[in-house]
Amino acid sequence: MPIKAFTFNPLGENTYILWDESTKAAAIIDAGMYDRNECHQISEFISQNQLNLQFLLGTHAHIDHIFGNWYIKQEFPDVPYLLHEEDVKMIQRSETMAALWNLNYTPSPLPDRYVNHGDTVDIGNITLKVRFVPGHAPGHVIFINEAENFAVVGDCVFQGSIGRTDLPGGNHELLLDKIRTEIFTLPEDMELFSGHGPSTTVGREINTNPFFN
Repeated sequence: MPIKAFTFNPLGENTYILWDESTKAAAIIDAGMYDRNECHQISEFISQNQLNLQFLLGTHAHIDHIFGNWYIKQEFPDVPYLLHEEDVKMIQRSETMAALWNLNYTPSPLPDRYVNHGDTVDIGNITLKVRFVPGHAPGHVIFINEAENFAVVGDCVFQGSIGRTDLPGGNHELLLDKIRTEIFTLPEDMELFSGHGPSTTVGREINTNPFFN
C-alpha cells in the first residue's frame, strides 16, 4: 500500500496520504495544511494520482494536525472525518491554542464518526487497525497496516523521542505505558510513521529510545 508524507505548517507536522493501488481508494491521516499552497499540494496529489478519497483520519486533534481539516471537508464534503471521542475536547480548545501561539487557524469541523480501540478502517482492499494510545493527547490513536507492516503513530513516539506531555490532556506515565503495551508489542521490523520527523521502527525505539533505556 503506497503512503506519501508531506511536511506542513510552522510546526513541521507530517500529513500522510495512503491508498490502495488496485482500487485507488485513499485516506488522509492528520491534515496539517496551513496555507493555500499546502492545500493545493494535497489536491494536486489526489488529482494527479486519480485517487478516490474515502476518509479523513485523525490520530489526535492538536492544532498542527487539524489545520487542514476545514479544507478537506470543504473540497470533499462527503468524506467522513474519524477521530476518537476523547479528542473532541482538543478541537474545542483549538482556537484558544492557536491564539496563544499566534497562529492563523480556520476552525476544524467536529468528527463525523468516532474510532475506538480495536476498530478497523477499510480503504479499498486495505484494512487499518486502530489502537488507543493516550498520553500525548487524551484521545490519541494509531493506525496499523499489518499487511504492509507499518503504522501511523502520530505524536506518540518519534525517532529517539516521545510526544510531549505538558499540554492539556497530557500524561507522561500513561504515554510511556501505552507505548510499551500498544506500540512495542508490534513486530520489531514494523515501520513507524510519526507526526514529526523521519520514520523509525519498533525495534529501533525499543533498543535505542532514551525514554525506555
